[in-house]
Amino acid sequence: MDHLNWGIIGTGAIAKAFAQHLLRSRTGKLVAVGSREKSKGEMFAKEHGALRGYGSYEEVLGDEEVQAVYVAVPHVGHAEWTIKACEAGKHVLCEKPMGVNAAEAMVMIEAARAHGVFLMEAFMYRCTPQTRKVIEMIRQGVIGEVRVIQAAFSFHWPANLEEKNRITENTLAGGGILDVGCYPVSFARLIAGVARGKEFAEPTEVKASGRVGKTGVDEWACAVMKFPGDIVAEVSCGVQVSQENSARVYGSKGWIELPAPWVPARDGGKTEIVLHVDGKEERVEVESRAPIYAIEADWVAESIEEKQGKWPGMSWDETMGNMRVLDLWRKEIGLVYEVEKVGKIKRFGPSKPQAAKMTYGEVEGVGKRVARLVMGCDNQPNLPYAAAMFDDYMDAGGNAFDTAHIYGGGLQEKLFGEWVRTRGVREEIVVIAKGAHTPYCYPEIIGVQLEQSLERMGLESADIYMMHRDNVDVPVGEFVEAMNEQVNRGRMKAFGGSNWSVDRVREGNAYAKQKGLMGFAAVSNNFSLARLVEPMWAGCISASDEKSRAFFRETGTALFAWSSQARGFFVEGKAGPEKREDGELVRCWYSEDNFRRLERVKELARKREVLPINIALAWVLNQPMEAFALIGPRTIRETHTSWAALEVGLSESEIRWLNLEE
Repeated sequence: MDHLNWGIIGTGAIAKAFAQHLLRSRTGKLVAVGSREKSKGEMFAKEHGALRGYGSYEEVLGDEEVQAVYVAVPHVGHAEWTIKACEAGKHVLCEKPMGVNAAEAMVMIEAARAHGVFLMEAFMYRCTPQTRKVIEMIRQGVIGEVRVIQAAFSFHWPANLEEKNRITENTLAGGGILDVGCYPVSFARLIAGVARGKEFAEPTEVKASGRVGKTGVDEWACAVMKFPGDIVAEVSCGVQVSQENSARVYGSKGWIELPAPWVPARDGGKTEIVLHVDGKEERVEVESRAPIYAIEADWVAESIEEKQGKWPGMSWDETMGNMRVLDLWRKEIGLVYEVEKVGKIKRFGPSKPQAAKMTYGEVEGVGKRVARLVMGCDNQPNLPYAAAMFDDYMDAGGNAFDTAHIYGGGLQEKLFGEWVRTRGVREEIVVIAKGAHTPYCYPEIIGVQLEQSLERMGLESADIYMMHRDNVDVPVGEFVEAMNEQVNRGRMKAFGGSNWSVDRVREGNAYAKQKGLMGFAAVSNNFSLARLVEPMWAGCISASDEKSRAFFRETGTALFAWSSQARGFFVEGKAGPEKREDGELVRCWYSEDNFRRLERVKELARKREVLPINIALAWVLNQPMEAFALIGPRTIRETHTSWAALEVGLSESEIRWLNLEE
């Protein structure tokens, strides 16, 4: 884009620096600025050549001349105002860090995606000639193979720590890791990636230590990261320590030193890279044509069509990777912000209504409608992330959540329960809990583990409780008796079995009928278009065969299908005879008949103009039975890719054709 009209939200020091440099940008013009106080907004506009100064941020977003917004408010406001800017149709450059945590960053990125606008995290050093020169040197191998990366960014904040400010206040997400530690982390990830021929790399290990002061923020902290290829990075930061703010990259033949890595040639001009090879020192001069924030503003204009920063600027994947590392760093030193605690996490709401509508089914005894797509609660790293995922799912009409005593050693149940209390949604949702997993698959264990699960979740009962595995050495009647005892105690409304054969379920229901007891209302087995060649875990049972399908059609028993999308087998470009990177996918799903199913799925997906995984998931949902699909998305984006399946109708003939039965 040759020309871009800017608005600025916030009037702090970083906003002033951006406004000053924008005057020397090739593409940018400052149109409006917003402050909480009208006088400050007007003063800022007058000092920096803006056409209009407003007394609110909303007025900037409502200004029709503003095309792009620079979000320069404190960290805790980044998500709110970035999302609002996206909803207003404005492109966004958000000051780093993108959000307080990876969860907020994820929600912000999805808002940009939903509204078709540009979004980039404002690491201005990534856009500079110096950074591009370092990348070139690494690629050329001037220091050999990269082995160690060192980077530091800190300062000593002189203010009284008792005074509230964005640097030292926990409620404002202060401290060194978010404010300046994000720079060394992003640098290490960049260099570790370039060293292996990629754009960035994710660490395989993160170890850290630091001091959390009396105001509840990290005053200084260090972290060590290990990357693929055994590259090691040492990063440090702080707001109460003076360090040499530099970066070094050590290789097998020499090393590169950046005396000014984070703000090189602030106002334009020359900067230096120091190269040490063969015992000699060489100073490499790099020229910057413009001030650093002017370069950044032009970078945004040049990247607008891509919707995210062109490399080595920050793409969405880069931002998410960086935020995840910052989350891990804070976790290592025990730093949690007030805005991340139970009852304090913001709910931003759906940035844009989902195109597809949730569909529902019935499970005997539950007394509520149950969403056909069931959210798996088995991979959320922390409460903010769980809240972001679960909020988004509920915003689309989802209400069923699948948990288990074994997931995360209890962490997942704890996070789920905290989210339920935070949002106050217990009466609106269906809770599916599981327990008595091998080797504890005995009737007497059911009550013990159910009590533990309910305590972790802070709930009085589950709507559906599944025995996570079967133990065929135990008479089925003993399990039925144990489950009915918990029903009578009010701890569950209905029960079922996960990885139980239909023969054992029939036997259990016959026993229940004879004794006048409640029988199995549901079963949770593998059920997917792709045939499970080999179980992922011991004791796993598939129900995709015709005998099992007939059982569910005839009895009306609810089937909660796990690995309903064959653990990614139908994801575009992931599976194929030549693709062997994912060993588990190869072991469990690769077979000649499954590849034939994959080709048919692709053919039908092209005709329906949906993703192949939507066809595969629709195969589950369109069965002539009470079928529900468990999904285990790791990101909101992954959740959203499942929605289209709800609107894909398949005929009986198409269902049989996809399964190679015609």
